[in-house]
Amino acid sequence: MKTHAQLFALIALALASSGASAQFVKGNEATRAMPGGGSQVETAPLPTTGPIRSTKPCAAIAGCHAGPWHMVETPEGLRECTEVYARAGTCRPSSYGTTMLARLWVVKSGGEWLQCQYPDLGSRCVKVFARPPANLPFDAVQ
Repeated sequence: MKTHAQLFALIALALASSGASAQFVKGNEATRAMPGGGSQVETAPLPTTGPIRSTKPCAAIAGCHAGPWHMVETPEGLRECTEVYARAGTCRPSSYGTTMLARLWVVKSGGEWLQCQYPDLGSRCVKVFARPPANLPFDAVQ
């Protein structure tokens, strides 16, 4: 009987930890493991021209964000951001796995920045810097 309880505990632990391992996108070129441990993280660059450069960003805690949250790997870890650029103040700690929200996953693949519907490069992904309507993302509540 004791072995059944131990087996049940191991299965419960494996299921609980499986959600945490989904908090990254396999193949995201923006995150690179460094020799000797640690990682180097790159975030999407701000456009060199256009309204985004002169517009005040929506702070993550300001309540001004009406769209899906952008899930971005940053040097601080996975964050929920109001924009793909992850500027200071626009991100908050991730609630993925505990709170259901409309989300997009910001990744770099093939040298291009993408917004993906799920944390999977095989999901619906669009180029961040493409002209509309080609850059209109497909968010999903997750």
